[in-house]
Amino acid sequence: MKHPRANLDELLTHPVRFSIAALLAQLDLADFAFVRDEVEISDSVLSRQVSALEQAGLVEVVKDFVGKRPRTRLRLTPRGRTVFDAHVRALEAIVRSPAAPALDPT
Repeated sequence: MKHPRANLDELLTHPVRFSIAALLAQLDLADFAFVRDEVEISDSVLSRQVSALEQAGLVEVVKDFVGKRPRTRLRLTPRGRTVFDAHVRALEAIVRSPAAPALDPT
């Protein structure tokens, strides 16, 4: 039997990317500024991490306009939701895994 950590998604082991995915998992579509503020990171950090998630097919970036102002919103893709859910299940399995029996020092 393999250790549950084998089911972790390498991309989501990064705390900021995990935080972004966790927030987006709760929402259908989120404004870029909302995600930035909730995750407590700068625009540039969010942009870099979202780019990594987007390249992996986990996040979709939706750009449109409100009047003449550009608007950027983010959402998990269906694949992103699947990967995020599997990652969380792997974390839960790690937390619930039984402790190894203590070695008898005698």
